[in-house]
Amino acid sequence: MPQPPTLRTAEIFASLQGEGLRQGEPTLFIRLAGCNLRCSFCDTKSAWRGGLFLSLDDILARLKRLRKKYPAGWVCLTGGEPLRQDVTALVRAVKKEDLKVQVETNGLFYQRLAVDWYTVSPKPKAYAVRKEYKHRAREVKLIVSRDLTFDIVRRIRRDFPESVPLLLQPQSLERWSMATAVKLTSQGLQAGLSNLRLSLQAHKVLGLP
Repeated sequence: MPQPPTLRTAEIFASLQGEGLRQGEPTLFIRLAGCNLRCSFCDTKSAWRGGLFLSLDDILARLKRLRKKYPAGWVCLTGGEPLRQDVTALVRAVKKEDLKVQVETNGLFYQRLAVDWYTVSPKPKAYAVRKEYKHRAREVKLIVSRDLTFDIVRRIRRDFPESVPLLLQPQSLERWSMATAVKLTSQGLQAGLSNLRLSLQAHKVLGLP
């Protein structure tokens, strides 16, 4: 008898969404393990490898237990890179629980999913994104690392419709990263780039998971 599909899962937890335009909303997070990039500035390196192989029933049971203690209307699939694994059945099951689904992705993998919100975060060095996201992303997030230049900001802004906000997010609370984020945002505004915003990781500022 075939075994039920499993997903390599780093952690499942509840918190406020700390990043992007959904910042502050109660959210249930499913962090899937595994990543194809290994960015030096990554703040979830523990999710690069390892993780538990959980069945869909296991994941849903954990979500239901969390939701009893922490009512939330959203589930966020994050990583690592969540779309390295087939999440079709998971998204379908989560939607049946009357939950909205956000996916945070680096943009290099794509699956046809009934997702409510794609957060696309292109990463160095190429900052490449699959073409399917050009009109599916609800927000685009660039981490202000030492690799990020204004030319990259300008290129990414031109790659997406003006209606899609482009967020510049410091990689940390270190002074150089925050100062660079402010500088790049100012440059963008002066150059006439549309819908450009400065973003912070509220969960780090507030000490949340």
